Amino acid sequence: MRLPTNHRDRIFWLLNIILGAALLVELLTPRPCAWLELLTVALATVASMVALNRQLPLQNVFSAALIAAVLGSVAHGFSARTSIPLGPVVFNTDDQHKLFGVVPWTIPQFWIFTIFTARGVGRLILRPWRKVKTYGYWLIGLTSLLATAFAIALEPFAWHVKHLWLWQPTRLLLNWHGVSLLAYLGWGFVSLLILMFITPSLIKKQPGSSRTSDYHPLGMWLGALLLFAVGAAEVGLWWATGADLVIAAATTFFALRGAKW
Repeated sequence: MRLPTNHRDRIFWLLNIILGAALLVELLTPRPCAWLELLTVALATVASMVALNRQLPLQNVFSAALIAAVLGSVAHGFSARTSIPLGPVVFNTDDQHKLFGVVPWTIPQFWIFTIFTARGVGRLILRPWRKVKTYGYWLIGLTSLLATAFAIALEPFAWHVKHLWLWQPTRLLLNWHGVSLLAYLGWGFVSLLILMFITPSLIKKQPGSSRTSDYHPLGMWLGALLLFAVGAAEVGLWWATGADLVIAAATTFFALRGAKW
């Protein structure tokens, strides 16, 4: 089922207005309080789900979100205990603020937001090829790549700026701000696994294709990257800031070019 159109649109715009205000306050405040940061993450997650509900039934959105949250949380949980598949990570959150005492409550929200937003941006980029038979496979692959790019932007911010977690050193010398490159390969693999399970729920069953492009995922994507870039710049992580801006510029260019078709 879907929420009634008028109710859904009101919730959608209200969520985005509040999210925009929360993001603006966080950007302008040197040290925003913890509850504001948690509110911003929660609003972004719910907004990405409500936006998807404008195209798909609510049960499909909830099903996909649940799978993304569970698989992503399990991946981070195993990594905290066994270093597989993402690498040796230690969460700085108290056990009482963790899901089942293993991973912070923000982790499943990060995964929902990442997968839904990356897939939306991927759909914009691949819009010229949406009628090609292999479009679905290309979308899964591109979404996994975009999710990995999002992780590259997120990790320096989450570790060095917000201190949400820290990564233990590994034998692999190649790293990005202390995070092993294997962690990003793990992000891509887990994203691919999630997409294999949720893609059937995210396929629009109604005949015909939309003539209008949905720019909401791109806006959410750019808002997150802006937050990461500003946070990295405040602590002097200039390479991370530059990478965030490059990722934002590249995805915007290809998304807008694809959306014009």
